[in-house]
Amino acid sequence: MTPDPDLQDLIRRRQRGRSIALALILGALVILIFAITLAKIRIAMT
Repeated sequence: MTPDPDLQDLIRRRQRGRSIALALILGALVILIFAITLAKIRIAMT
């Protein structure tokens, strides 16, 4: 038995939404770590 096509579409949309949210969170984390690193380097240079 194959699941209902509408159900499959709903599952795919939810997975895509979760993937996009996770990518944004990871990107924000990378930017935050980069900014902290730059701030530490600037403090160490003064």
